[in-house]
Amino acid sequence: VTNTNINTTAHLSSHTMKTEGVPAVPFSGKKQSLIEDARRDRSSTSSISPEPSRFGDNFVFEEKQGRVSLNILFTLNNQKNAGFFKTGKIFETFEVKLLHIESRPGRKQKNSGSDLEFLIKCEVHSSDLEVFLNSLKKVADDVCTIPEEKVPWFPKRIKDLDQCNFLMTKFDPEMDSNHPGYSDSEYRKRRAYISELAFGYKQGDPLPYVEYTEDEVSTWREIYLKLRSIYPSLACRQFLEGLQQLETECGYSEERIPQLRDISAFLKEKTGFQLRPVAGLLSARDFLASLAFRVFQCTQYIRHSSAPMHSPEPDCCHELLGHIPMLADKEFAQFSQEIGLASLGASEEEIEKLSTLYWFTVEFGLCKQNGTVKAYGAGLLSSYGELIYALSNEPKYKPFNPEETAVQSYQDQTYQPIYYVSESLEDAKIKIRRYAANIKRPFAVCYDPFTCRVEVLDQPSKIKTALSQMREDLKTLQHALEKLSV
Repeated sequence: VTNTNINTTAHLSSHTMKTEGVPAVPFSGKKQSLIEDARRDRSSTSSISPEPSRFGDNFVFEEKQGRVSLNILFTLNNQKNAGFFKTGKIFETFEVKLLHIESRPGRKQKNSGSDLEFLIKCEVHSSDLEVFLNSLKKVADDVCTIPEEKVPWFPKRIKDLDQCNFLMTKFDPEMDSNHPGYSDSEYRKRRAYISELAFGYKQGDPLPYVEYTEDEVSTWREIYLKLRSIYPSLACRQFLEGLQQLETECGYSEERIPQLRDISAFLKEKTGFQLRPVAGLLSARDFLASLAFRVFQCTQYIRHSSAPMHSPEPDCCHELLGHIPMLADKEFAQFSQEIGLASLGASEEEIEKLSTLYWFTVEFGLCKQNGTVKAYGAGLLSSYGELIYALSNEPKYKPFNPEETAVQSYQDQTYQPIYYVSESLEDAKIKIRRYAANIKRPFAVCYDPFTCRVEVLDQPSKIKTALSQMREDLKTLQHALEKLSV
């Protein structure tokens, strides 16, 4: 069984290294602070009020039993330790409870080499708030409280995807002793090298080229030939058509592992999708957000040669053989983007449900075609054993119903206990769209393919602009119909 690029049980990981903890991202990124990033896990968000209130001139987020919680940003000179120790004494004196703390180089150019900015979420007695902040201002610079966003940050421009790179440590060969490559230092070294190419990638850069070794191509060949032999009878029509086009136009064959730059150019022309290199398993929120921009985050390393028919994590065999042929279909591309758009600004609970829907559709989905059940999920189409199992008489089938599917438990270690069957891909898309319409957000979003931006429709003027564009599109269609009727 091959795992997908998303994980629904954990949402916090490192920005630059795959070790769990608080990510360090520069201020130029997410709008408020990394407190939001550190709060990706649902358990840490449940006790925090979503809307800030004013307490005097300060933003506070919760007032309970005489205490308030707030985010404080301040600067200390890094050349002297005195300011740091005095700050600590102030926090101790006022019995401040620290909930989150981090530091980073100062933003001011003239002081960037010597100053540190501190970002702290804390609780303090409401009666002490003003005195506490005034005391802090005596030993620190630029002391201010900052509001939290009511809605979780999400990318609005395609280049914002540079910040959607929170990796999970789950299944990592450096840490998971059950990974086939765990005891192979050469494999881990090779994997780290290829992952590093993705770490350094920025939107707009040329996609990295990987010169695959003979051993890697041999692993690909074995997988390719074995899966290719069963696709005609088990895969859906859209997948077979996409794979044939990839073989013709992108050099898909048992002789070589295709390059991301060739596939990305092919997809861009077919459905508007493009590829982006990723170093491993992404958080659900970040992976789904990329789909909103018709960007698919794609690994380039390959599974260990000792287990060619099994990978505990996404690898290039899973991506290139499972996902890519389906993304060459316009209807399926639209289906994938619908899920991505629905995720933007959604709560952690909704992200968990959407990623479960993704799991049972894009990864392990089945659909009816000409009275026969066929596979369209990438987790099936890249796994020889589970593809045969899923289309045998053994598993349990259920009709695809988003409300039920979104809360169904799933397996990421073995075959799925249940598979959901859609009447068609079009039917699945319509149901996902209806489900997404009920996600509670104080706004709607639409994607502008010309600017590669997500427009947030939260003001009447924005909605009017979108309607105006829609009217122009309808006029074009009306003129086309008039020409046909002449």
